[in-house]
Amino acid sequence: MKISVAQAKPETGNIEKNIAKHLQLIDLADGADLIVFPELSLTGYEPAMAAGLATNIDDKRLDAFQKVSDKQRITICVGLPIKNDAGVCISMVIVQPAELRQLYSKTYLHADEEPFFVSHQNDINLTLSSRITFAICYELSVPEHTTNAFKNGENIYIASVSKTKKGIDKALLTLAGIASTHKATVLLANAIGVEDGAQSAGHSSAWDNKGVLLAQMNEEDEGVIVIDTDTHETVIRKL
Repeated sequence: MKISVAQAKPETGNIEKNIAKHLQLIDLADGADLIVFPELSLTGYEPAMAAGLATNIDDKRLDAFQKVSDKQRITICVGLPIKNDAGVCISMVIVQPAELRQLYSKTYLHADEEPFFVSHQNDINLTLSSRITFAICYELSVPEHTTNAFKNGENIYIASVSKTKKGIDKALLTLAGIASTHKATVLLANAIGVEDGAQSAGHSSAWDNKGVLLAQMNEEDEGVIVIDTDTHETVIRKL
């Protein structure tokens, strides 16, 4: 299986322009079976703006991803604030070929997020050849989340984040440790540019199931990492 993580620079609050950029990055990941974007990638990580930008899983603007998913047979995971009866969730919309959209929403919120978002328990069912589990940003630092993530024999762990320069080094060490401890292929999708008044740090990465770093982007370029999970062959492609 080939998996891609995208490193994108979102335009704050501009979902339409960010969709166009996402489609460019999906084309760049040509041959991948799955691509995962950073946290809240379609709006930028802007908690104070999230309520005004929040939408639902049936938003017609997301149809562009369904068309590409159906044509290229690729599963596409994009970040978006999603409204439900309890409030606004930090969510990942999962678009699969010829299937209904699904949501993975952040269960473990950082204290700074609680005034803006609500947590949500997840029950997703992916039709992929490998067993994959997700984390959204702060969740990768929560031991309970990590333990639950691997309870069903998952062997691929993908973190969709918005990490600044202050937090990226700790996140990289944590993810390398998750890879070696759980014998899992681990990937990180991070943003670049300014989000919520801070500089996102990039360094989207891939590790093998021994915790060895296979590929890592810098903090300046948009692009994708594509990894073959069988051979661990990786490639970086930049916009």
